[in-house]
Amino acid sequence: MPTVILPALRTRVATSYEVMGAEVAQAILSGIKQKPDLLLCVSAGGTPSGAYNCLAAQYARQPRLFKKLRVIQIDEWGGLPRDHAATCQTDLRAKLLSPLQITTDRFVGFRSDASNPEKECRRVAQWLADNGPIDICILGLGLNGHVAMNEPGRAGQPYAHVANLAPSSQGHPMLKSLSRKPAYGLTLGLAEILQSRKIFLLVSGKKKRAPLRRLNNPSVSSRFPASFIWLHPDATLFCDREAANAL
Repeated sequence: MPTVILPALRTRVATSYEVMGAEVAQAILSGIKQKPDLLLCVSAGGTPSGAYNCLAAQYARQPRLFKKLRVIQIDEWGGLPRDHAATCQTDLRAKLLSPLQITTDRFVGFRSDASNPEKECRRVAQWLADNGPIDICILGLGLNGHVAMNEPGRAGQPYAHVANLAPSSQGHPMLKSLSRKPAYGLTLGLAEILQSRKIFLLVSGKKKRAPLRRLNNPSVSSRFPASFIWLHPDATLFCDREAANAL
C-alpha cells in the first residue's frame, strides 16, 4: 500500500483569546493588502468575534483598505426569519458587515427563511462557482467535529447543501434563547471549503479540547469532518492556550 504524506497543519498557539483574534485579523489584513478584492468566507458565533473586532478597529484607521473586499457567508440556521436575532447573518452584520461597510454587491449569504432551501443552496453554490474560489476561509471547530454545518456522517457533501443538524449543533450558544431549535442548516460543502486558497481554523476555550485532541490525529474521516482540513495544502490552526492544552 503506498504511503500518503499529508500536508502539515500549521499551528499557532496564542497566550489568550484576544491575542488569537489579533493574529487572525493580521493574517486577513495581509491577504487584503496583497489582493484588495479578496473573497473572505466567514463564520458567525463567538470564536471569530475577536478577529472581527480587530478588523473593525483597522477599518476606522484605514477604510480604503476594505473598499473592494468581498464576503461570503459559510452557513446559516434554516427556518428562522431573516432578521431574527439568532441568525448567522444578523450576527455577521453586527460584527463584520456593517463595521466594514460591506455593500450588498460585495456580500452573498444564505437566506434563513428561503421557501426552497435546496434551491437557495444551489444559488449560493453557483455564485461561488462564478466568483470564487474563496481566498481565505474562516472555520470553527464543532464539539462533534463539524465544520460549518457539515455534520458527521457516512459520507461528506461536496457542495452547498441542506444539512440535518445534530443535537450538539442545536445546542449552539446562538440558539440558546429559542424554545424551538432549527432542524436544519444551509451550508457550503467540504469541496467548496477545501478549494479555498487558505483555511484558518479558529479554536478557543476548554470546551474545544476534546475535538481538538481528536483533530491532532491526522486521520481523515467523514465521521469527523474537521479532519478533511488535513488534506488542504495551506491550512493554519489558530488556538488559544486554554484550548491548546489538548495538543
